[in-house]
Amino acid sequence: MTAARSLAFGALLLLGAGTAYADRYSDTVQLFKNSGSSAAFFNHCYAYAVFPTIGEGGFIAGGAHGTGRVYVGGTYTGDSSMTQLSLGFQAGGKAYSEIVFFEDKRALDEFESGSFEFAAGASAIAVTAGANASAGTTGAESGASGGKKDATTDAAGYFKGMAVFTIAKGGLMYAVAVAGQKFDYTPRVQP
Repeated sequence: MTAARSLAFGALLLLGAGTAYADRYSDTVQLFKNSGSSAAFFNHCYAYAVFPTIGEGGFIAGGAHGTGRVYVGGTYTGDSSMTQLSLGFQAGGKAYSEIVFFEDKRALDEFESGSFEFAAGASAIAVTAGANASAGTTGAESGASGGKKDATTDAAGYFKGMAVFTIAKGGLMYAVAVAGQKFDYTPRVQP
């Protein structure tokens, strides 16, 4: 009887962990929906990719990684991962949430191609206040956050069909580095 209870309790814990894991996506989407100018993009975007936590760290050489999900019309359609390698003057670590809005199907198709990359960028962040900017072959974007409830952008709208916002989660990092975010995409297997 004790083994059966333990097994049932373990199954409930795993079910709860799966729900908590799924909630981190909806919680992050909700943060962006309640955050400054990023909220308006939900009303007219074709799709978006959300990354609840991207961790970044480095000392001269650095890197960042995070996993996310892609949503079309509010429906979960695939998984994505972001990897970033950088070299330059940098020290420390930070964590942030990121969302990429796609204006139309063409922009989403470019992202899902498997070879999508944001080029050169520079960023600075201290605790939960931060700023970011990047420019490259795919366009330019910038943002700043003073806390979890604030995400703003300098861009008036989409650039080449995309708009990017970040919300600082914490950390202390100073970076002026050449860095690019590369994204991989895997379509969701429908049950």
